[in-house]
Amino acid sequence: MNIIKLKKFFLFILFVILMPASVIAGDLILKNYGHSSFLIKGRGKSVLLNPFKAVGCASDLIEPKGVNADLILASSKLVDEGYNPNDQLMFVNPGVYKFGDILFNGIEVPHDRVGGRRFGMATVWSWKQNNLKIVHMGGAAGEIDMNAQIILSRPDILFISIGGGIKSYDGEEASRIVKTLKPNIVIPVHFARSEQTIKECDFSNADLFVENMKDFKVKYVGKDFQIKPKRIDQNTIYIFSN
Repeated sequence: MNIIKLKKFFLFILFVILMPASVIAGDLILKNYGHSSFLIKGRGKSVLLNPFKAVGCASDLIEPKGVNADLILASSKLVDEGYNPNDQLMFVNPGVYKFGDILFNGIEVPHDRVGGRRFGMATVWSWKQNNLKIVHMGGAAGEIDMNAQIILSRPDILFISIGGGIKSYDGEEASRIVKTLKPNIVIPVHFARSEQTIKECDFSNADLFVENMKDFKVKYVGKDFQIKPKRIDQNTIYIFSN
């Protein structure tokens, strides 16, 4: 090995040693903002899901304003899941969108239990990031047809509403969707986390969902969590704190 190659080799070793572990491992970094909003970072891309205005059932939460994200994925333009006051790049309508090396596929699912006749259609998103298939159903409340099942099936990570009410699945409905799609990891969203929230809003806590998911283990995590693609959990529910 000549001197130039030797120098390059040692520089590479130094680079690997100093590089953060999350970059080496290709970890997917998730940050919870509450309601159905998350920031997902991985492989140089950051995606903000369902930013909200702090009103109604989200009035006790801090709005994800000024979050450094490359783009927003929103279930709809309602202020509790598609609030975009700074006019950031936002994909909200169904379709296939390319950003960098990522393809985002948005499909329509009813936002209510009457085929969308009350609240219209929500956009459910699927994409791959850090070699993990991610599906976000934060705004869905209706049945998914066979075409949707094919597109959304077997995700590594599934975000799904579980609190019930008029615009999200309840725990039993959500459990049926999960058993149909067969994800590795489920991240419940849009559910009550205190008795006060239950009284003021039209959705419940996570108990009914967990009761209907006996084959899944439950892990309680903080606001921030890292998922390692090479050691991803199987049949696991992650409940994030607010």
